[in-house]
Amino acid sequence: MVAARRDTAGREAAAQIAESTGNPHVSHVRLDLADLESVARLVSAWDSPLDILVNNAGIMAVPELTRTAQAHELQFATNYLGHFALTLGLHDSLANAGGARIVSLSSNAHLSSPVVFGDLDLRFRAYDPRRAYSESKTATVLLAVEATRRWAGDGIYANALNPGAIATGLQQHTGGLKTPVERRKSVEQGAATSVFLAASPLAERIGGRYFEDVSEAEVRTESPGMFGTGVADYALEPRYAELLWEVATEMLTGSRTPSAQVRAT
Repeated sequence: MVAARRDTAGREAAAQIAESTGNPHVSHVRLDLADLESVARLVSAWDSPLDILVNNAGIMAVPELTRTAQAHELQFATNYLGHFALTLGLHDSLANAGGARIVSLSSNAHLSSPVVFGDLDLRFRAYDPRRAYSESKTATVLLAVEATRRWAGDGIYANALNPGAIATGLQQHTGGLKTPVERRKSVEQGAATSVFLAASPLAERIGGRYFEDVSEAEVRTESPGMFGTGVADYALEPRYAELLWEVATEMLTGSRTPSAQVRAT
């Protein structure tokens, strides 16, 4: 199942996957992660066990402060909060699969900023497009850490990853890909770590970790620079992961999304 904000994009992606794999059962569904009501509709309609959930969608460096229908800052809402709501809502389906995996796509941009808990929606700080993106990508790592802690007993394990620098529409607000040429990847190369975490026997019953280049990343205690590698220690900190889960749950139940659709387990 391919979830996409635009029906045309989802239909095309599903067709390409079906053609390249020979699997005729690939389909698509509309999902706008920036709209929590859209997430709730998908959750309420899903009634089958779910073996793998890949939280892949994202936006980057939106130039102006933009808020969603539920009044959340757009990058945090799309890159983290929508995925969090989707993951929570699909918990029972993941648990019913018996050994499900969650794959949470982050970025090396997370190395530029921890999550600022007192101002997740940027109501007091000046808006910085890149820093807002960085915070949202730190949050996606913390999601994997806490989901594993809470749900490993249900057979659910989650990991985060940096896919690498891939020229896609993600860079539409940055003037194109800025990463040095020798560090860039093709789409297939960029997908490799996601596929590894989703399907490899080597990743079975492993969770709460961060990977890049199909390997677990080195933990950093200080910034490695703009194009550095590794995972920041604050992105793996269990205390921050638990706090973000609790705060995000409050954000969801305080929004216009029906709380019954977003089950905090």
